[in-house]
Amino acid sequence: MEKIAFLGLGRMGQPMARRLAAAGHPLTVWNRTPGRAEGLPEAADPAEAVRGAGVVITMLSDPAALTAVAERFTGELLPDTIWSDMSSVGPAAVADLRRRLPLGVGLVDAPVLGSVGPAASGGLTVLAGGEPADLDRVMPVLETLGSVVRCGGPGSGAALKLVVIGAVIGGVAVVAEALALADSLGLPEELALGALAGGPLGGAVGRARATDADFPVRLAAKDLALAGGGPVLTAVRDRLLAHPELAEQDLARWVDAVRAA
Repeated sequence: MEKIAFLGLGRMGQPMARRLAAAGHPLTVWNRTPGRAEGLPEAADPAEAVRGAGVVITMLSDPAALTAVAERFTGELLPDTIWSDMSSVGPAAVADLRRRLPLGVGLVDAPVLGSVGPAASGGLTVLAGGEPADLDRVMPVLETLGSVVRCGGPGSGAALKLVVIGAVIGGVAVVAEALALADSLGLPEELALGALAGGPLGGAVGRARATDADFPVRLAAKDLALAGGGPVLTAVRDRLLAHPELAEQDLARWVDAVRAA
């Protein structure tokens, strides 16, 4: 197995890195805030982490964080290295990364769908875009983390992530409004939930009432900003940002706030 450098040990990154280590991949990790490695071999800086790595994985919060970290290690990447960015940063950021690549380094954009539990168990959905040879090379690593959807060429995984996450967050917002309406009309919660869950919004209902997910409201708002200025998703983003006290809480807690308003 090739040596992997894993940069970014946040909510999702830490369980993903631990899963790769448990599968036997030689691994070096780095995080902007020390103390998250929990026994994994930890480098002092990104450049040290990527030295000698055949595969580099980044899992960072937004395009600004990704750019700042990338500037610290791209010069250390050797020809034939594959860099898999699994952050949710959108296709424009992926295109910017590609312009920074040293000669001979491949880039795969591979954002994920799923929360902390699936990250630890290998149950994520990985949306992978890139050149066919680069995808083939990194596929065994990505498949350790979940089911891989090959989306097409460079940037296509990042683009599909925005499409899917926009629909998910928008659906949760519709469920929140529907439940608030049911409350105002005096309908029992279980009656409204059952009727909604039995129709086309069933998946959104499950996400709106989830108790085991960890997708902070601030990251949901960030993803909608990356998706662009459609009027519906823009309105949903504004509603998310209207509750700064919930910034670090899961999206389901925002649903509770909408109903309580």
